[in-house]
Amino acid sequence: MHIMKVKGNGKIPNYIQLRDDNFALLAYFKASSFEKSLKKENLDNYIGDVAEIIDDMNFGELYYIQNKK
Repeated sequence: MHIMKVKGNGKIPNYIQLRDDNFALLAYFKASSFEKSLKKENLDNYIGDVAEIIDDMNFGELYYIQNKK
């Protein structure tokens, strides 16, 4: 799974994209409320991984997260 942080501007907040290994979009949510969004999309087993890297991520760069099943 791949994760990317998208920079917002003005009133638009920063967003996070989660994509599968074929780069299909799995989830798109605000960076400030990622835990709630991951639970809603049944991806709550990735909360720890996202929380670990979300603050240190650069905008627009893809990061890889090991798939969990």
